[in-house]
Amino acid sequence: MPDVVSVAKRKEMMSGIRGKDTKPEFLIRRALHARGFRYRLHDRSLPGHPDLVLPKYRSIVFIHGCFWHMHGCHLFKWPSTRRDWWKAKLEGNARRDQVNIARLHGLGWRVAVVWECALKGRTRRPPDEVTATLEDWLRDDPGVESLEIGGVAS
Repeated sequence: MPDVVSVAKRKEMMSGIRGKDTKPEFLIRRALHARGFRYRLHDRSLPGHPDLVLPKYRSIVFIHGCFWHMHGCHLFKWPSTRRDWWKAKLEGNARRDQVNIARLHGLGWRVAVVWECALKGRTRRPPDEVTATLEDWLRDDPGVESLEIGGVAS
């Protein structure tokens, strides 16, 4: 099935997709900062270049887009063109995520993943709920190695 937009238009659309400083990321950053958390951004010395690094809590926060990281929610849909290319691309992203999280755990970091669907779409949660869950995990659950926050179940 041919693409419905021109190659030039598709290139323009794809160049507008950002890997960092996304709207969901800004939302989480502002909310955590307002609650007194201080963090570093996109630390390139750590596996996966985490979105937020909270050294005081020995914790990492990734804010993942549901499409790019193959989350099994309503925001993920397989593209209808170039299926083989997209399958390899997205499965590679998901594998790399798992490897990076395992490496971070091996280095003694705790890892939280906030999915885009927790903040956007029909399954979104109230932003305060997402932030409160993160805050509780950071402050009160030092023995819990991982946290995953997705949208509410439909």
